[in-house]
Amino acid sequence: MNSQGKLILPLLVALLSVVVLSTGCGPKAETIAQKVVQPVNPEHFIADSLVEPIKKEIRTLSDGSRAECYVITTRSVPSDHTIGPWVPKHVTDGEDKGGIWIKDGHVYNVSGEFIAHLDELYDDPEWNLVREDGSIKVTDTKEAFDLAARPNVDPRYHNHAVECPPDVVEWKSNHNVYVIPVNPAYRSVVTDFRKVGDGHGPVGVAFNGVKYDPPAPIHAIIKAHTIAPFDHSGGHVNPHAGYHYHAATGNTKEIEQPDGHAPMIGYALDGFGIYAHLDQDGKEPVDLDECSGHYDDVRGYHYHASPAGDNQIIAAFRGIAGSANVVKPE
Repeated sequence: MNSQGKLILPLLVALLSVVVLSTGCGPKAETIAQKVVQPVNPEHFIADSLVEPIKKEIRTLSDGSRAECYVITTRSVPSDHTIGPWVPKHVTDGEDKGGIWIKDGHVYNVSGEFIAHLDELYDDPEWNLVREDGSIKVTDTKEAFDLAARPNVDPRYHNHAVECPPDVVEWKSNHNVYVIPVNPAYRSVVTDFRKVGDGHGPVGVAFNGVKYDPPAPIHAIIKAHTIAPFDHSGGHVNPHAGYHYHAATGNTKEIEQPDGHAPMIGYALDGFGIYAHLDQDGKEPVDLDECSGHYDDVRGYHYHASPAGDNQIIAAFRGIAGSANVVKPE
């Protein structure tokens, strides 16, 4: 090796070290003290939604730290509203026979006519969910539902509307178990949902015990020319997760705020409160951060649910998340 090569080699090694360090080490997360911190209030949860009294225990959070947490075990079916309907069964069925669907920020009522014109909505002639007799192709058996309600939709159920048949009752007896830190901690670095648990778990819980889930995989759903409508409460059923919300539509318990602020509708898994999108005057929140949250001197840091058409409740965790699991009773 010549003298020039001897000089270049150490330089390359040094540059490589810098690259490895810069890509392998992200910003250090630090807890930032807040003037006002609202602890989780277990009394906000609807008593009829609880399987057992809420407990306080020391538990492990998503970053491996230990903290005092509430352990909240709820039923899988909401106690403050009925679930469904989701899909009309015939093109002549009105909006009262279906739920809602979202596209590009817009919320659509799912009537039979809406189903019949999906080819126009998506500008794709391959959409064809209506039979010659006007009936709509819907997953009406457990097998069909299981094979259609997944990212890789079975080809037999392309061009179907996906809903859980009423006689599929297995998921209804399951319990939801949430572990949420009593005192949320504001962190300098946000946490992407995909870095917590399996990346598909809930982001929070409504006061009726139902999960707020990450955005629905709409791109994968429509790729198979299927739709999986939400009911008018923003929820639908997954074979494994059971009933859960992808939108906050105002049909669940709300806690009004004396100052006219948007009502509180639940908690994120990191313990920060989730509030509705609009305040009592119909105004949207301002100065939201990348997590869908902001601070005020009454509530401290808190989140605002996104509009129903945005396909998300909140965008990321500002604090350290607990956990949520579906448990089958013995």
